[in-house]
Amino acid sequence: MEHTGFFPPHGGVSLKQLAVHLGVELADEASSEVVIRSIAPVYRAGEGDICYILSRKNRAELETCKASAIICLPALKSFIPEHIPVLLSKKPHTDFALAGALLHPEAMRPVTFTSNPATVSPAAVIDATAKLEANVGVEPGAVIGAGAEIGEGTYIGANALIGPGVKIGRNCSIGGGASVLCAYLGNGVIIHNGARIGQDGFGYAPGPRGMIKIVQIGRVIIQDNVEIGANTTIDRGTMDDTVIGEGTKIDNQVQIGHNVRIGRHCAIVSQVGIAGSTVVGDGVQIGGQAGLNGHIHIGDGVQIGAKSGVMNDIPAGERYAGLPARPLWDFLRESAEIAKRSGARDKKDGSAEHD
Repeated sequence: MEHTGFFPPHGGVSLKQLAVHLGVELADEASSEVVIRSIAPVYRAGEGDICYILSRKNRAELETCKASAIICLPALKSFIPEHIPVLLSKKPHTDFALAGALLHPEAMRPVTFTSNPATVSPAAVIDATAKLEANVGVEPGAVIGAGAEIGEGTYIGANALIGPGVKIGRNCSIGGGASVLCAYLGNGVIIHNGARIGQDGFGYAPGPRGMIKIVQIGRVIIQDNVEIGANTTIDRGTMDDTVIGEGTKIDNQVQIGHNVRIGRHCAIVSQVGIAGSTVVGDGVQIGGQAGLNGHIHIGDGVQIGAKSGVMNDIPAGERYAGLPARPLWDFLRESAEIAKRSGARDKKDGSAEHD
């Protein structure tokens, strides 16, 4: 097994134990006691590693694979070399993710500065009126403001800033250098290094002598089990709240404006920008570098392609792409037509040069 040292291999889980944990079928009970210690891609998996495949495209890599086990669909079992034990799964990608979480739990949250994440460093600055429940870890340089409340099992990284009156639930992780102001966080929230939560939104009114700043007195509400990537910024509301729904996952370097409301279990990829007062429904997926106009409504289950520019409302369940964004099949047809005309023009120009 190749390891960088940052996330060492697990002490060992038997394949039978892993199958029970995942709720999958072990194809051959004779391999029950095979020990799994880590995860790896098919092409370099070795002894103690488990990997997974989703299609026949991995067939060539399987010929040289030395993994101790593979997770795959039942229909792909015949492609696995006989010497490699198989876990049969209806959802290999999901089960591989769950296996990784079991084998490397320390990699599921921002890395701790100390060996004991429940230690409060004497080099942290904690206001006397702040309330910390049991087993809260606070790293050196962190600042926790007056009246802040931190739930049991939560970790505050080095040089993080928790503003006055902020409430953070239980078993959360606030990465190093992050700032959380004017916000209430639920349980199980992960905020990665350098994220900025609760600063004032971008609001100005034109005046006779230039732009006049509009006061921002709202909050940020982050519900349970949300994950927010490094250097992402979420502005507080102007008068209402900015809300991030339960289970939503937000990548690095995303900008979310004031009064935005994002539903439950959404996925938002890096460098997305969402302008103020836009409402995003449940289960929405937004590709990287997409931009969403302000004051629009994105329905439940919508999928938005990377680099799209969304100017208007999108009904529930639709797939949009392009700039400006339009229904996916319209975008694909237009792109194909442009490519066809471009190819015909190039061919004509080439013929003219030849003549």
